[in-house]
Amino acid sequence: MKTIVFATGNKDKLREIGEILQGLDVKVIPMSDTGFDKEIDESGTTFKENALIKAGAVAAYLKDMPEYKDAIVLADDSGLEIDHMGKMPGVQSHRWLGDRTYTQAMMDIIEDMKDVPDEKRGARFVCAIAACVPGREDMCVQECVEGMVDRKLSGSEGFGYDPFFYVPEYGCTTAAMSREQKNAISHRGKALRAMRDMLIGEGIL
Repeated sequence: MKTIVFATGNKDKLREIGEILQGLDVKVIPMSDTGFDKEIDESGTTFKENALIKAGAVAAYLKDMPEYKDAIVLADDSGLEIDHMGKMPGVQSHRWLGDRTYTQAMMDIIEDMKDVPDEKRGARFVCAIAACVPGREDMCVQECVEGMVDRKLSGSEGFGYDPFFYVPEYGCTTAAMSREQKNAISHRGKALRAMRDMLIGEGIL
């Protein structure tokens, strides 16, 4: 069985990767299970750069630990790009919150965009997944899902900015989708599947 160390402490992300890798002979654990508790300086200017920084930091920590010598390290960096805001908050999606909750930040955006017509409310969730595999070159993939900023919050599933990210083809926000629907179309779901396929194609999984 392969061990995958996911560079996150977010339980929702861990659940999502577990669901997408279901059926493979892998064990997914959070970085905290290895003892990694350092603050990672996400200094990249793109999602891919930050994902590679995070995966590389955890891989460097594990390299001298015999129990993780064959472990695959995965890391993601994701965020929301809003066209009306010049693709902000982008890579700053979490830090941009400041002292606000996600709900407060979304309500602020909805208020700021109250006069913006539907055709100019375009937005996308973007996710990059990086993999550090012992003895291999680092790998990275990036995917996105297109949608728009809704005029209200709706749905109780999901997390983060999901309650106001409206996907016209589904007629609802990603927070109003079932877990299966969201995994099928989400930026992270698409990126995880692309990385899974790449690792399988390289004979790593």
